[in-house]
Amino acid sequence: MSAVMIYLYRIYQCVVMLPVLLVATVVTALIAIAGSMLGAGRWCGYWPEVVWARLWCAMAFVRVKVRGKENISPSTSYVFVANHQSAYDIFSVYGYLGHSFRWMMKQELRRIPLVGLACEKSGQIFVDRSSPAAIRHTMERAEKQLSGGMSLVVFPEGARTWDGKMRQFKRGAFLLATEFNLPVVPVTIDGAFDVMPRTARMPRWGTITLTIHKPILPPEGGYDLPRLMEESREKIASVLPE
Repeated sequence: MSAVMIYLYRIYQCVVMLPVLLVATVVTALIAIAGSMLGAGRWCGYWPEVVWARLWCAMAFVRVKVRGKENISPSTSYVFVANHQSAYDIFSVYGYLGHSFRWMMKQELRRIPLVGLACEKSGQIFVDRSSPAAIRHTMERAEKQLSGGMSLVVFPEGARTWDGKMRQFKRGAFLLATEFNLPVVPVTIDGAFDVMPRTARMPRWGTITLTIHKPILPPEGGYDLPRLMEESREKIASVLPE
């Protein structure tokens, strides 16, 4: 990528891409809020966001390739667990996973103006670990959402990587799968770190590959939690570069 091309790309991002995406984000959030208040939260909490996420990718000239879509069924509820390389993980998963879901996200994201309210109204699940009662409330919200083919997407690392390597997994997503006896689907995100590492303020063009692995089905007698976490991590790592 030459210096001139990078310079022109940054001008385009500032003059065209960012203003368009800001307007698209506000419009999408308003649709999610209004639709949810009118009783259409299940639809408005997913499909407008799919268009929004694809726009974020298209305008940054980010191509997303998906492998393994045949491994999942649209009528089955899953707990998807993915590695977390970049902010563009959200856009690539939202736009191209191809399965209706809700996010499990940090409480801090509730404070984002308008977007936090849209997430709350559309049924995204904020994780509250402040007390046993709050944790139980989080579980109840998740159980209410996980029905009729609605799934959950979690980044078990909890935060984006600093160096492109996977961090340690937290247990929350796997506890949910154990509690509700749901299949766990590992998803590998590759290329998002090159598009926008955690230290970057603006994306670069590139290609992100989503690999949807075969579901890990709950065995008779229930999951072995440490083994479930280990197997999920191994599958995600299996298609990442060394």
